[in-house]
Amino acid sequence: MSEMADAIRELTQDKGFSLDSVKQTIENTLRAAYKRTFGTADNCIVTFADDMSDVTVASRKTIVDGVYDPVTEIELEDAKQLSEECELGDEIDIIVDPKSFDRSAVSVGKQETHKGLNESFKDKLYNEYKDKVGEIIIGYFQREYNGNIYVDLGKVEGVLPKKYQSPREVYQKNDRIKAFIVDLKRISSGLQLVLSRSDPKFVQSILELEVPEIQDKTVEIKKIVRDAGYRTKIAVATTKEDVDPVGSCVGPKGMRIQNVIRELEGEKIDVLRYSDDPVVFIKNALSPAEVNRVVILDDEKKTALAIVDEEQFSVAIGKNGQNVRLANRLCDWSIDVKTEEQAAELDLSEITSRRAQELFSNNASVEPDEISVVADLPGVNQEVAAKLAEAGYDDIEKFIEAYENGDLANLEGVTAEELEEVSKIIHSNVEFVEEEESDESGESESKSAEGEEEEYFCPECGAKITLDMTKCPSCGVEFEFEEDEE
Repeated sequence: MSEMADAIRELTQDKGFSLDSVKQTIENTLRAAYKRTFGTADNCIVTFADDMSDVTVASRKTIVDGVYDPVTEIELEDAKQLSEECELGDEIDIIVDPKSFDRSAVSVGKQETHKGLNESFKDKLYNEYKDKVGEIIIGYFQREYNGNIYVDLGKVEGVLPKKYQSPREVYQKNDRIKAFIVDLKRISSGLQLVLSRSDPKFVQSILELEVPEIQDKTVEIKKIVRDAGYRTKIAVATTKEDVDPVGSCVGPKGMRIQNVIRELEGEKIDVLRYSDDPVVFIKNALSPAEVNRVVILDDEKKTALAIVDEEQFSVAIGKNGQNVRLANRLCDWSIDVKTEEQAAELDLSEITSRRAQELFSNNASVEPDEISVVADLPGVNQEVAAKLAEAGYDDIEKFIEAYENGDLANLEGVTAEELEEVSKIIHSNVEFVEEEESDESGESESKSAEGEEEEYFCPECGAKITLDMTKCPSCGVEFEFEEDEE
């Protein structure tokens, strides 16, 4: 049995199996061989030495007067030969030499050993790698079968399915492969790791390794969308105002993002700033295209219109619609891209006016037709509105009057383009109603009739006269008053 003890030490020290799993496997093996030889293992007792230097197998038998089952019972006289102190009804353990087991029993025992050690090995590997799902791992190209690439990872095998591969990547034998662990599978030989190089989280993991600001939570990756092998869009934000999240990810002279691009075999990457304002976020998401403005068509359905110059249209759409498609997924909005000429054919003023009504209809304190200050306008740049308020032009009517008179040309901190944008928003959302002169004159005449009597004057000299006079007190001309006929 010393050979078995040596085998135990080899399995625990060299192979890395736990002592408990090895002991359980050996015990199951011996009990299986015992059962094959004697027909039952209910009375099989396996005992290990404290220092694991030996292991014994024993049959536990009951002392009886007249044996009915020799496997589980023993005569008192036979038991006395083993121990003088035993009595009827006692149990006694009788050592059994495993070498006396039948050949078929030994074969069964070996099968149990292999099965037990294999299961123990799988459990060990599973426990070692179960927490590594979602991490990066490095291996080497081993072989390809049916488009799937098998990767040598040392203790375990990895498989990079065809659907998780980047279309621009080609591998040769022993090529280094860095991949993202997406799943674990138990197979007959042990454990198989399912790998991916197309998952957006793969790009995120690489970027986290390159950018210290992401590791210390100063910069946060809000969302990543990807068309593997072609383009990736990454929306980032910062928890500190003095940190530029885009600049942190790009790195000095673009070194950080270039390292990521090299790992992705030249795939294009757009790093852009995240914003809670959908108008701003959609503009950013369509980069590298320059967007003139964004019009929200429907908040509930999340549809928007992005307007660009003619030369920027193809850039905004991208090859086969890739750029706008990724922007849709990044913002979770349905974005339609139009040129200025195409947008001019649409009635955007009606759409913008309707949106203003929708924005203010649920606010009891501010009705759609009561917008009086610049800051309350939908889509207005609040920084510009604040500067206008500081200069005394927060009232919409005052702003329009000053803008049309050119009084805002030298306003500090506000550009001409920003003033023009405010003017456009005002004319798209605010209706100016001119007061009718007829109403004012009628109202004036009515007030005059109610407040004082009508006056009369001499037709010759213009002196003031009354209805009871027959001649002018100044020039003496005679006259009479005729009553109006109804």
